[in-house]
Amino acid sequence: RADCVLETAEYVYLFEFKRDGSADEALAQIDAQGYAAPYSADKRRLFKIGVSFSTEARNIREWKAVAGVQ
Repeated sequence: RADCVLETAEYVYLFEFKRDGSADEALAQIDAQGYAAPYSADKRRLFKIGVSFSTEARNIREWKAVAGVQ
């Protein structure tokens, strides 16, 4: 399952977090693991968000969001 799922009346946000990885790796995991599948018939707009945390900087290094097709 995704690291974080935020659902509102109009949107679903799927978050995947990576420590010292990349935002692209996080997005790829969302797709590879099928985290969006439970929302395939949902009428709300879906966003997939990959976030990379840096252990050296102790902060977010990068993030990417993809609106989209499940």
